[in-house]
Amino acid sequence: MSAPAVTMDVRRLGHGVPVIDIKGDVTAACEPVLMSAYEAAGGGKAPWLLLNFGGLDYMNSGGIGMLVTLLVRAKRQRQHLAAYGLSEHYREIFELTRLDEAIAIYDSEQAALSAAR
Repeated sequence: MSAPAVTMDVRRLGHGVPVIDIKGDVTAACEPVLMSAYEAAGGGKAPWLLLNFGGLDYMNSGGIGMLVTLLVRAKRQRQHLAAYGLSEHYREIFELTRLDEAIAIYDSEQAALSAAR
């Protein structure tokens, strides 16, 4: 089994808001990478978690399913998820799958951070 073609780095913005920078292909195979990044971001301890899709190359239905898994985990912790950096194509995918109703989508990191404050 080959390694997922994705990296997910965690960093913190003002007030300690965690961001996961996603670069590469988001598929079901990258679930361990995302869950590891989620834990590195503090798991469910932070009230907000920002997902930066600016480096996203590709996402398939397995990747959408993996995001739903993350969403369920975050909701159990009463944590809000927000996304930014989505291309128009992936914004449409979020709308079609109604993922945009559960994960707030913003145009920029600053807009997402403002909402998290």
